[in-house]
Amino acid sequence: MLKINIICIGKIKEKYFSEAIAEYSKRLGAFCKLQIVELAEERIRDNNPNASQIDEVLKAEGRRIMLKISPSDFVAAMCIEGKQLSSEELSDKLDKIALSGKSTVDFVIGGSYGLSDEVKSRADLKLSMSRMTFPHTMARMILCEQIYRAFEISTNGKYHK
Repeated sequence: MLKINIICIGKIKEKYFSEAIAEYSKRLGAFCKLQIVELAEERIRDNNPNASQIDEVLKAEGRRIMLKISPSDFVAAMCIEGKQLSSEELSDKLDKIALSGKSTVDFVIGGSYGLSDEVKSRADLKLSMSRMTFPHTMARMILCEQIYRAFEISTNGKYHK
């Protein structure tokens, strides 16, 4: 069974996102072993941080993310400059990863400033949900739904129409 880790910066504060993520997590139990790894967001004391401060935040968060990624994992970095896939293409991608012998897929969602260059360089796939910007908590929920949809497509389930 494929293991899927969603490695993300920050915690979910909104109950409605937590409930939706919990529901998709439960459904995904039939298809994969899902683990959501929440890492603390770096704090900046300045309300108007400069580029150097933001870079330090990205590097610190990136170092902690990299500690959660095994060398053998397939890594998908969620970033604006990534490739956009349809639900069917994501399903096909997950199937191909599983057939390639990889046992773990890490989807990585950065903090409010994004992902470090180190994490993006490690990624086997840079993936973008949309050209639009979403709150990170919403992105996590959408990602869970899309992973569930991908498995339903792969197994010819009724969920995807």
